[in-house]
Amino acid sequence: MSQAWDVTSTTQGFGIDIGGSGIKGAPVDLGRGEFAAERVRLETPEESTPDNVIAVVLEVLEQFGWDGPFGCTFPGIVRRGVIGSAANVDKSWIGVDLEKELTERTGHPVSIVNDADAAGVAEDRYGAAADVDGVVIVTTLGTGIGSAVLHDGRLLPNTEFGHLYLEHHHEAEKYAAASVREEKELSWEDWAERLQVFYAHLEFIFSPDLFVVGGGVSKKADRFLPLLDLRTPIVPAGLRNDGGIIGAALLAAERAA
Repeated sequence: MSQAWDVTSTTQGFGIDIGGSGIKGAPVDLGRGEFAAERVRLETPEESTPDNVIAVVLEVLEQFGWDGPFGCTFPGIVRRGVIGSAANVDKSWIGVDLEKELTERTGHPVSIVNDADAAGVAEDRYGAAADVDGVVIVTTLGTGIGSAVLHDGRLLPNTEFGHLYLEHHHEAEKYAAASVREEKELSWEDWAERLQVFYAHLEFIFSPDLFVVGGGVSKKADRFLPLLDLRTPIVPAGLRNDGGIIGAALLAAERAA
């Protein structure tokens, strides 16, 4: 059944989160900041080219019969809908105007946003960073490491802290992403030592008021966050791994309004 869009009479939006391993989507109750129906997750194609991934995005929309503006995240730099980096998907994405492509394919306005930025906006509005003043750094630990920086609720888009170089010339996400813990079969303690290097580096450079940690592994935050020794409070994402979908839907609805 098609979902008619009327911003004056509904608080429902739709978000899709493109990730390195999965593409997820759901309608979102924008008043409550939660899914309005159970999300759908489909595998990211092994050949994660624009055509292949866009086909899956359209399939997610079709499963819900969504007919209206929607938001979509991408795991890389996004400038005015154009993809500027693609560390964890096919390099052919660079330079693609995903906003234009999806708008033309669906006939509806589409807002494209970096995945961690979407999660950061959602955490500021509904989650662990709500009502927090000052500088908040939201990080997503997954296939790579995404980042979002907010100051008094205003987003500084397209930070890529996962590509910072740490001591001994380690690139952050190749040293401390959740995928690295799994690939190397690191204990929580050993992984926390790597995260300590990463977060201490961010703390020294930015002096934030709060760190928020998202991504799928945030469900097990009690296994590693207490092992970190920082001056800055560090907490799991209130929306866990749902922030990308929720933030994308929120940004698209605000833009459509």
